[in-house]
Amino acid sequence: MILTKAQYDEIAQCLVSVPPTRQSLRKLKQRFPSQSQATLLSIFSQEYQKHIKRTHAKHHTLEAIESYYQRYLDGVANNGAAPVLLELANEVDYAPSLMARLILERFLQEHEETPPSKSVINSMLRDPSQIPDGVLANQVYQCIVNDCCYGPLVDCIKHAIGHEHEVMLRDLLLEKNLSFLDEDQLRAKGYDKTPDFILQVPVGLGLAWSSIGMDLSRSWTATGRGASCSKPVSPQTLSPYVIV
Repeated sequence: MILTKAQYDEIAQCLVSVPPTRQSLRKLKQRFPSQSQATLLSIFSQEYQKHIKRTHAKHHTLEAIESYYQRYLDGVANNGAAPVLLELANEVDYAPSLMARLILERFLQEHEETPPSKSVINSMLRDPSQIPDGVLANQVYQCIVNDCCYGPLVDCIKHAIGHEHEVMLRDLLLEKNLSFLDEDQLRAKGYDKTPDFILQVPVGLGLAWSSIGMDLSRSWTATGRGASCSKPVSPQTLSPYVIV
């Protein structure tokens, strides 16, 4: 189904006051039943990421971190099984996975002799069972599984979708008997940039593209938004390369 700019704007406007949780996504699907789940999730994710970029700094001040950490401690002291971190993230309008990272880093700073490395933090977020405190591990887990825009679970889903589209693109190229090189072949040849596929012989795509040789192919899974579509034409279209 074609998504018009007016429809995109209507969906985006509905996202202004909702947290980035799977519950919110289900409500959005009920509001816009004609749109696919993938389309709504893509718009949801992009709009929320823009919001996080605008407000990120205020959540990372020392005062904010200490306030969040103390509220977390008070919350789990009252009821360790309650989704304290998830509710806190929703209350202050911050992504649950990012809130979990903040509190985890603060906890480890307090309980470990040396500051935690980024790789250690990432590993614990991917596998909360590694967190030395069981209550915090459960709180982090709740944030990760309920966040549909950030976190290791979302990263895995995006990777899977990207791989699926790459396979679809490969099958299409084989179906059309087009000669191409894939990422592994490009890497072996020493290319510094490795798109999904490079066509070895440029092709034209219909009358609208008859004057443009397409030598470079790329599969994209995100829904185009106004900021992207209004950018000037890529300099690559001035060469024999066109990204699609």
